[in-house]
Order: sequence, then C-alpha cells, then structure tokens
Amino acid sequence: MALGKRTTSAREGINRDKSYPIAEAVKLVKERAKAKFDETIEIAMNLGVDPKHADQMVRGVVNLPNGSGRTVRVGVFARGAKAEEAKAAGADVVGAEDLVEKVNGGTIDFDRCIATPDMMPLVGRLGKVLGPRGMMPNPKVGTVTMDITNAVKASKGGSVEFRVEKAGIIQAGVGKASFTEDKLVENIKAFADAVQKAKPPGAKGHYINRVAISSTMGPGVKVEPSSLFTSGGGH
Repeated sequence: MALGKRTTSAREGINRDKSYPIAEAVKLVKERAKAKFDETIEIAMNLGVDPKHADQMVRGVVNLPNGSGRTVRVGVFARGAKAEEAKAAGADVVGAEDLVEKVNGGTIDFDRCIATPDMMPLVGRLGKVLGPRGMMPNPKVGTVTMDITNAVKASKGGSVEFRVEKAGIIQAGVGKASFTEDKLVENIKAFADAVQKAKPPGAKGHYINRVAISSTMGPGVKVEPSSLFTSGGGH
C-alpha cells in the first residue's frame, strides 16, 4: 500500500528496527507531531503476561507529574454531603439513582467515574455499560472512595488509569505534543514506573518486552525499555 507523502516524510529519520533511549524517542516523536491540533503523545507497552489468568492481570493508576493535557470530564455517584463535596471539587456530573438511570439509558457525559462505597450496589448494575468502556469505579485505582475531593482533583489533574488488554498490551495518553521534551520524558517514566510496580504475582520471565511511543497522527518510535528506569530495571 502506498504511503501518503506526510507519512513517508514523518517516517524519515526513524530506524524502525532500532529502539531509542527515551529522550531521543520523545524528540523524534515531537518533531513529527505536525497536525493542526495539539496531538496526544501515546505509549504502548507490550508485557509478558496473559491477562486471561487472574494472577497476571495488570491494572492501576498513575498521577502524571505534568498532567495529561487532557480535559477530563468527571462523573460522581454520591448522595447528600458527598454529592455537594463532589460539586465543590469540580465534578462535571453528580447524581445517585437519577445518574444511574441516565447512564443506563446510554447517556454518558463523563470520561472518568468515581463513586462513594455506599453507591456501589447501585453502580454495580451499570457493569454492562461502564465495564466495556473501562469506566467502572474500582477501589484498587482509587475511584471508589470517601475522599471525593482528592479523587476528583486527581482525575482532573492528570491521573491516568491503565489496564492490560487481551494481547498483553497497555496503552495510554501520557501528555501532549505541546509539552516540553523534559516534561514528556518525566510523564513517560512515571507511567512506566507505575506499570513496573503493578507487576502481577503470576508474571513469569521478562515482564516489559517492548515499548513504543507515538503522537496521534505520527509514526511509532520504539523505546529502549531500560532507559525508562533510573536503575535500568524493566525485567
């Protein structure tokens, strides 16, 4: 298949068989992010796990030191004082039964979802709607909590949830092309570190196999996994 001029020129100067140290990889990706909008910088990590086994599931949350650059709309399931707290913290949508009904009817006007523990029996009914979108509140990633203020602020400020997909791949947005190279490197290292710490007990052998970063419209650049960890970890 013939590649467009833009793709061909974007790929120039990238050796597709080489893995680059993270700072160099970020530079290459940033130089090629030339779309008319502020492209998202994405990371894809190929892990040596099989998520079909419960003891090889990888999931967690990371607060990116420089934020994600995304405008995240936050929905909160809460009642009474906690609902007021959510509104004061800047949540975009707050409700209880009414919000459950709305979501069940297919209206989801938020990107992240937080719930107080007492709301979970109600929210549990939305598993079929929120589950496939990876939006189900979960205590493991801090989205089922009584500390609504911090949870809302973290979601707004650049906390990124991750979870491994079928083929053992984790993907996430870790910043914007307008960020400085240093800020992107910091964010990517923080993300890789969180994935490393989330290594499940059932993971055998090599854990972080391949890493690549790209911008929304740009080519992927392979990253040398050891350059993501100050101690050269990643095994």
